[in-house]
Amino acid sequence: MNANTRFREIDISGSPRQMGQQLGEEAREEIRGFHEIALDRVNLTMRVSEKNALAVAADCLKRVEEYSPDVLEELRGMSDTSGVSTQELMLLQIRNQLQPDRDGACTSFAVSSKAANSSMVGQNWDNDPAVDPFTIVLTRRPDNEPKFMSITQAGLVAYIGVNSAGIGVCMNTLPAPSRMLGVPHYFTLRGIYQSTSLDDAIEAVHRAKRAIPANLILVTPQGLADFEITIDNVHVIRDSGSGIVTHTNHCIHPSLTSVNDDFPELIQSGPRKHRIDELLQKSEKPLRLSSLQKILCDHEDFPYSICRHNNDHPENGFWTSVFSVIINVDTREMLVSRGNPCQNPYETYQLN
Repeated sequence: MNANTRFREIDISGSPRQMGQQLGEEAREEIRGFHEIALDRVNLTMRVSEKNALAVAADCLKRVEEYSPDVLEELRGMSDTSGVSTQELMLLQIRNQLQPDRDGACTSFAVSSKAANSSMVGQNWDNDPAVDPFTIVLTRRPDNEPKFMSITQAGLVAYIGVNSAGIGVCMNTLPAPSRMLGVPHYFTLRGIYQSTSLDDAIEAVHRAKRAIPANLILVTPQGLADFEITIDNVHVIRDSGSGIVTHTNHCIHPSLTSVNDDFPELIQSGPRKHRIDELLQKSEKPLRLSSLQKILCDHEDFPYSICRHNNDHPENGFWTSVFSVIINVDTREMLVSRGNPCQNPYETYQLN
């Protein structure tokens, strides 16, 4: 069991520059630490020189200046007080462009009040446990936009979370064609948190010239949705009537299933999708929070299970469930287990 089961909480507000400056000051050590290990961790699975990585970051700065100048201003404010340059901070945002199938292999779900006692979205985040010390729960209160709370590595402009407009988001890697250069994924995710409706969220992703594919699973005021995002389109999967949507790490939209033939399965994506669908179908309705927590602790096919543990895979056997999260979008609460949920309790964080 993790001795400290809560992540550190930070609350920032104001203009983009002010929020960046507050975050850089409050989370200086986490931002610096995350920056120091970021490229080394990328190089565990592939070789990327610092020179080439910074060249990609410099190109992305220009693209973000056009797509989201306000969020870039936040990044500059973060640089003011953290001692990490804006280009180096951009490197944190584009790690998944250097290795597009290595941003987390996760098992996720969204459930509506039709299937559960609240609208919830959740997942296990299976990734490198070395990032745990740099992970925080961050609430941003921007001027003239929805406030939002996320669990994130310090220095990223957006990650898993919920906004005050009733949009909750979890995320999965989606193996599919990619390109090195484009608007980084976290900036399009930030655009979703700036949105107040499903249509606005789709448009926030559509208007970016994207570098990598990704999957986002959402609860919105207009219902559940899953975005299978390619570099050319946003394929939206809606609730078929069951009040449940699930996703792992392969394409399921009919227009994209052929992509799976060209990309190797990422850490048992197919069996995990089958397993979570089976567990949700068998669970008593309406689904309760305790039932969803139990599902995220499931150990079928251990250690390659929904609750993932160290294993002998030659490339990513060190990946584990770094945290588990369930977001109650109705109450704007985020419940997070730090580490494997079979070993650690869920702590509650509230967006007030």
